[in-house]
Amino acid sequence: MAKRKEADAPAMIEPGKPAPAFHLADQEGIKHRLSQYKGQWVVLYFYPKDNTPGCTTQACGFRDAQSEVQARGAVVLGISPDDEKSKAKFAGKYDLNFPILADEGAKVCEKYGVWQEKSMYGRTYMGVVRTTFLIDPKGKVHERFDKVKVKGHTDAVLEALDTAGAA
Repeated sequence: MAKRKEADAPAMIEPGKPAPAFHLADQEGIKHRLSQYKGQWVVLYFYPKDNTPGCTTQACGFRDAQSEVQARGAVVLGISPDDEKSKAKFAGKYDLNFPILADEGAKVCEKYGVWQEKSMYGRTYMGVVRTTFLIDPKGKVHERFDKVKVKGHTDAVLEALDTAGAA
């Protein structure tokens, strides 16, 4: 992945703007395009890494809420820079029942503005800032959840879908 300075990174997509298109493979090698979900609400969440504690908790929260998400006429798509093999292991280990997409090279992460400079233990690096986009049936960003805290996030997304009138 190319190392980029924060100033070079695109800004996060704002509510009201069209959600950037993508074409990525999921844990089963099936390709997904954002355009195939027109007419539905899309919960598009970006997470840093498969099989890490916070990312696992977040994915399992969406897994456990699938019937509630579907009842609101929505789909969940997760994206991280991990490869398809990693996605397959992650989905299999936790029985994930929705597509998790492999964004090798972080190109889609960059388009959405979630590929940013981060630092940990004094080390600076590029990585995914945990962010969720609620995309309306016309393909526009309805709401953006920044610097997501995993605990309670699924409930916040369900509440946002209710407030938006998804059904």
